[in-house]
Amino acid sequence: MANQLGAISRWLSEYHVIARYRTRWILAIVFLLLAAAATLTVPIAFRDLVDTGLTSEGINQKFLNLLILAVFLAVVTAGRFYLMSWLGERVVADIRDRVFANMLRQSPAYFETLRTGEVLSRLTSDTTLIQALVGTSVSVALRSGVMFLGALLMMLATSAWLAGIMLMLLIAVVLPLWALGRQVRKMSRTSQDKVADTSALAGEVLNAMPTVQAFVRESYEQARFSKAVRDTFEQACQRIRFRSGLTAAAITLAFSVIVFVLWMGVRQVSSGELSLGELTQFVMYAVLIAGSLGALSEVWGDVQRAAGATERLVELMQAEPQIQGGAVGSSVAVMPELKSTTVIAFDQVNFSYPSRPEMLALNQLSFSVKAGSRTALVGPSGAGKTTVFSLLLRFYAHARGQIEIFGRDVLDWRLDELRKKIAIVPQEPVIFAASAMDNIRYGRLDATDQEVLAAAKSAHADGFISALPQGYDTFLGERGVRLSGGQRQRISLARAILKNPPILLLDEATSSLDAESEREVQRALDEILPGRTSLTIAHRLATVLRADQIVVMDAGQVVESGTHTSLLADNGLYARLAKLQFV
Repeated sequence: MANQLGAISRWLSEYHVIARYRTRWILAIVFLLLAAAATLTVPIAFRDLVDTGLTSEGINQKFLNLLILAVFLAVVTAGRFYLMSWLGERVVADIRDRVFANMLRQSPAYFETLRTGEVLSRLTSDTTLIQALVGTSVSVALRSGVMFLGALLMMLATSAWLAGIMLMLLIAVVLPLWALGRQVRKMSRTSQDKVADTSALAGEVLNAMPTVQAFVRESYEQARFSKAVRDTFEQACQRIRFRSGLTAAAITLAFSVIVFVLWMGVRQVSSGELSLGELTQFVMYAVLIAGSLGALSEVWGDVQRAAGATERLVELMQAEPQIQGGAVGSSVAVMPELKSTTVIAFDQVNFSYPSRPEMLALNQLSFSVKAGSRTALVGPSGAGKTTVFSLLLRFYAHARGQIEIFGRDVLDWRLDELRKKIAIVPQEPVIFAASAMDNIRYGRLDATDQEVLAAAKSAHADGFISALPQGYDTFLGERGVRLSGGQRQRISLARAILKNPPILLLDEATSSLDAESEREVQRALDEILPGRTSLTIAHRLATVLRADQIVVMDAGQVVESGTHTSLLADNGLYARLAKLQFV
């Protein structure tokens, strides 16, 4: 138990959980000690009652003293309970904040192997265990430990011989049981992993309900989830059975020792070596020790479970992002962009995704984008076009070569400063569970309502938003389920327009639009793109006819580059793609 308590205490210290709330911890410990002292005084009061006699003249005052002691015990116990419960809630809130903040720092590569459902499980079920540990178990452990030591000392003062025998017997039977408690920790971590797997599965299925129902896979998914729930339940039952047996054994052996010692005490009363009041006092202290041991046995199981949960949470809090920008506050991070005619430059860049290290997504990729120009990336699926966007935003780090933004290596940029220079309209737009106004304002949080409306009009989104039941204040549903695909994409485009960055990345920005809406959005782009550097990924070549430069990619390499007219004349890959679409 010492190892687990030591590990948890080091964790509390490392994350300043104790230092941040030092005053409340001290007050809680003070109340705890006062409550323990009051409880340890109760047997003495009963000894006086027994030895004085229930018919003596001073009996009324002794009962009054006992009542005052009970009221004092109630007050300090309530104070201890409030402070420890407050600390439990506060610590959990801090943990959730810290874990979520660190998750926001991670690159997409981190989530290729860690499912979001598992993170949510750790934020809920694991932190609940920590809450129970700090708010209840720590308090019970400290109180029981103080009560055990205090009662033991008072027993030694009452009858050193009986107390010595009981202590040796307790050590002989309890220590082996505590050693077996290590197994509870392993079972607890496995059980929490099962809970996380179940949560992840449920989140995945619920986020894909249209697909599940379209393929009539409700019964299949129900069977999968039921199996996951059943596995979680069986693992929990295994842990509960082991812990229940351990608790039963501890209580049985502890009370057996106490009964044996009390039997010896009764023999001493018979022989006149102890008074009846002293035996009563000894019995009450023995009961306190037994109760403390039983409570410690329960806490031991909670500590084992919390230790496993703590390990999982620490993994999330200590995870270092794979992408590191320039140092915060460094001169490089705050320098204005260089006055370069080339805004984006790739030079012999190689890159492989962490999940597929043997496959080159980009292979010796080189091209540049001039300031204020409209550049299009064209090529078959899997050519590496979207990967270019990911590297520009530094979601991943390239292995070889150099990438420059505004004449400066991307490695020298601070991540937040770099990303403020870029806005992206992804192929699969993200709509938050909020109003249309809030979704567009996500591009620039300090934007006025008028600026939001202007951005929506530029993206050809004002018409359908105004037609919603509450207009711009209409709740769009989780992931924008109340909108069509084209409407979601126009919301995303309005968000990027509102951000108004010097670089605009368009990943199939008009792929989900009907012909009329596409024409309107193209007009809007024709109005906002002049003077702004844009990079567009397009499979529909009709959307890039007016591009200043078309970069044709295949297998992670640039195979052609030029204008629409020149590339048609070259009769290469672009010309073949154009024939498929325009003929």
